[in-house]
Amino acid sequence: MPQNVLVIENSDKNLDVVSKLVRKAGLIPVGAHSLTEASARFALMMPESFLCAIVAHNLPDAPNGEAIDFAIDAFIPAIVTTDTLEAKTRDRVLEKDVVDYIPKENAQNYDYLSRLLFRLEKNKSTGVVVVSTHRSSRRKMLSLLYRHNFVVYDCPTASEAMSILAEHAHIRLVITDNALPDMTGTQFISGLRKAFSKEQLAIIGLASDQRPLMSAHFIKSGANDFLHLSYCHEEFLCRVMQNIEYIESVEAIRRAANTDYLTGLPNRRHFFYTVTVQYKKLPEQHALALIDLDHFKRINDTYGHDAGDLVLKAVANLLQVHFNDTLVARFGGEEFCVYLPKIDIHNAQERLNRFRLALQKTPIQIGEESVKVTCSIGLCNTPTQNIETLLSSADKLLYKAKNAGRNQVHVTSETQEV
Repeated sequence: MPQNVLVIENSDKNLDVVSKLVRKAGLIPVGAHSLTEASARFALMMPESFLCAIVAHNLPDAPNGEAIDFAIDAFIPAIVTTDTLEAKTRDRVLEKDVVDYIPKENAQNYDYLSRLLFRLEKNKSTGVVVVSTHRSSRRKMLSLLYRHNFVVYDCPTASEAMSILAEHAHIRLVITDNALPDMTGTQFISGLRKAFSKEQLAIIGLASDQRPLMSAHFIKSGANDFLHLSYCHEEFLCRVMQNIEYIESVEAIRRAANTDYLTGLPNRRHFFYTVTVQYKKLPEQHALALIDLDHFKRINDTYGHDAGDLVLKAVANLLQVHFNDTLVARFGGEEFCVYLPKIDIHNAQERLNRFRLALQKTPIQIGEESVKVTCSIGLCNTPTQNIETLLSSADKLLYKAKNAGRNQVHVTSETQEV
């Protein structure tokens, strides 16, 4: 369910602009022109329903940031907007436990606000590891990260950080200084790079101002970025956001390249990559099935291609239910592939036949009508280390299933055909 964002702006124009950004982020704006109005609206709602508050520093009944204190006291993460760039105002705002401070000077700042709203929600499932023996420095970083809803791991040693990284797949960023009790920061970073590439895990090194060359050592050891320990609030958060967004962008590109756009299943390219990498040596006992929908052209001709897409999605969903423990891919058109490692042909045949029967009995809704589809399956367990050989054998068996009347599993000759 979408969360609320409390927007306190005395200007109708600013309130409208910010509210549009909130809606664009998939959130619900709760607008108010003053602290009094905001207090009244907030009192009528559940505090837990608010993701954050976007608060103007200067309001008619709260000219000195009193609305910021209201949000903080209500335990709502506060993003502050100001009309001025005065250093005194900035310092006064950042002394409080705010998420961030955004001047309303140009469109790019509003773009940053839009990204920030998106991140506050996404950060709830994004892990960050902080590795430092300096308690005060660590406490400052942890405080800023907690305000941005990150899942934060506080580690005084490199070995503890490595253990946490091994346990949690959602960690996207490590922040480390160089003076660690069990190894240097550069040794730690170099070790991490043996397990994680720069596209899998971002690393920011903390360089003291007394050692200006430390930043270069961090980068050469494998860090994505660095921060001097004299960093300001905004610089820290901008670099954290930038590095995490880089990792997520690479993930999105990789996902798009490896996933069939219609069904969400792995595509043919990713199937070959996964089998080649995950199974560098294919198991001695394995099976591979090619699945082709029967008379699929009739569905497209009768109901249209949109209906055909609905059928393909439904079949993909059923495949994921029946084969959620193994590799399933869409090979193109109405053809799918299932690879079953460490299984004998009889058990593989039984699993494929259960899927075939389930598909035959499952009605697929197309508008006001429901249709049922069947499939033909070629299943082989040729003893080979060559995946292409397996596919070729399965393809021949698939054509035998088609020629024998469809809606059946055709298997290697030494087993019974169903």
